[in-house]
Amino acid sequence: MIMSENTTPHQNLNLLTVVCITTLVQALASMIVILPATIAPELATAHGVDTSLIGVQVSFAYIGAMATSVLGGTIVRRFGPLRCSQIALAFAASGCALTAAPLLSAIAIGALLIGLGYGLTNPPAAHMLMKVTAPANRNLIFSIKQTGVPLGGIAAGLFAPTIAVEFGWQAALLAGATVTVTLMVLIQSLRPSWDQERDPDVEFTAAPLRDVRMVWAHRGLRLISLGSFAFSAMQVSLTTFAVTMLVTDVEFTLIEAGIVLAVLQVAGASGRVFWGWAADRLRDGNKVLTAITLITITAAMLTSFLNPQTPDLQVYAVLAMFGFTAVGWNGVYLAEVARLAPSHLIGSATGAALFVTFFGVVVGPAVFTAIYSGVGSYTTAFALASLVLVVGLVFVLLARKQN
Repeated sequence: MIMSENTTPHQNLNLLTVVCITTLVQALASMIVILPATIAPELATAHGVDTSLIGVQVSFAYIGAMATSVLGGTIVRRFGPLRCSQIALAFAASGCALTAAPLLSAIAIGALLIGLGYGLTNPPAAHMLMKVTAPANRNLIFSIKQTGVPLGGIAAGLFAPTIAVEFGWQAALLAGATVTVTLMVLIQSLRPSWDQERDPDVEFTAAPLRDVRMVWAHRGLRLISLGSFAFSAMQVSLTTFAVTMLVTDVEFTLIEAGIVLAVLQVAGASGRVFWGWAADRLRDGNKVLTAITLITITAAMLTSFLNPQTPDLQVYAVLAMFGFTAVGWNGVYLAEVARLAPSHLIGSATGAALFVTFFGVVVGPAVFTAIYSGVGSYTTAFALASLVLVVGLVFVLLARKQN
């Protein structure tokens, strides 16, 4: 039997369990993606390369995410959302462990594996959340689940630098892989209830093109996805280069910079809940995305004024503001995708829409690295990179006409 993705709560599933598990899976996959960036100075020193090249590692990760995001809906239908989540965690853990090998090639291959896992986290989550939410609370619930991304960043920012300094950069990576494998094993008991509607006869052939064509043919989905390209480019640039910016331009220690990154991610987690609540309260996710974009541009401009003489409190405040919006948009975006998509293809539409989103992540760090190479300052690079958000705002406003 082919899965249906209902738009009303499913009586046989527990809302709290679904939210907790999907959030944990998202958190650990996100932690693994962000972890190398939090120890970038140590990683760069060990391999004898410039710290700005960490952006290339992130781009490799999201190339992998693009590859699997368009298959996510099909994998969910064939194997079930729980098994899809376990596959995601397995890829992420193996990639993180491989990154600990003392070879530059291992970092590239490990990043691809991490990305393959990350790209499989949202389709099963969207599938399950649509079963347990109603329109009145959907933005909030999706946003709560999306707090997994900044929560993963908090974990990486607080623990990875400390482990790297005390025990070495490889220990930080292996610790992340171990925790991820542990969750993959622990959630196995949920498979009978989560995966009972899986269809082993679903085929993979032509699925990626079919799902992408569906999103591209739907004007609302196409426009909101193009807007997410800009949002994701800025978000990943922030989470990737924040630590390096603080160490290089503001002269923080690695551990101090990791704490600031954790604060930024806490703000991002709070922002996801707040913006989701606001979208449900206003019944207008598009208006909330517009506000998020404008505030993010302002925060990026303020970042350009940070320097070694800037009071620590001001540094924390600016980056917290930046994180509140640049990391806080995803839940509202995914709820908009779910709302606009055909009800029986929400997982597929989510994966295909995220294909465009992840492309922004692939391009973002590479473009940011190029900007930094031109201006020689990470703080100035953030102000210049924010110009892409103006383009994203145009797409969001055009998508509003489809509401």
